[in-house]
Amino acid sequence: MIRLLIAASSAIVRAGLESVGASGSGMEVVGASDLDGLSAAIDRYQPDVVLASSESHHDEPPEDLIALAARDGAPAIMVLAPDLQPNWTAEALRAGIRAVLPGDLGPREILAAIEAVAAGLVVLHPQDLPVLASDRALPAAQQTLSPREIQVLSMLAEGLGNKTIAWKLGISEHTVKFHVASIMTKLNAGSRTEAVTQGIRRGLILI
Repeated sequence: MIRLLIAASSAIVRAGLESVGASGSGMEVVGASDLDGLSAAIDRYQPDVVLASSESHHDEPPEDLIALAARDGAPAIMVLAPDLQPNWTAEALRAGIRAVLPGDLGPREILAAIEAVAAGLVVLHPQDLPVLASDRALPAAQQTLSPREIQVLSMLAEGLGNKTIAWKLGISEHTVKFHVASIMTKLNAGSRTEAVTQGIRRGLILI
């Protein structure tokens, strides 16, 4: 049984996705949340898959989703986006999001994608394949951290604390903590100082 958690800012969208999830065989909708409360909902419901609807029209995916996907033991996160952007998809996948798909998918396509990501697969729209092919050609050091994580790492190198980083980037301190944890995991670092050292050695940041 696939434990499914629904996340969307709109109550109407949440209700629609809950209905889709409830119609799937072999899956159970264990809860629903807005995007701001998603972290707590994941801890509470322990889902296998998170189906999140993003209303973001920016070139980058929501930072809270990026941070959640990078957590150790995170569930498989799939995102329905209003309009697919190459940078959006590439950064989301680097962070560990398992599917980025158009927001106008039909119920059958959504259910099939849920089953796929629960099985450990990555699901993409065909238009994103050329972008990802070129992204994989980047040097490994450039694929290690997302652009936002590199920003955070640079600020760590300046000796800034989480609160100051959050203020400078206009994000929550909670999100900064997730970024720092993700950075340390990806760089296999045991401390912030070691993460900065690894970042310098790999050419990710300059001093």
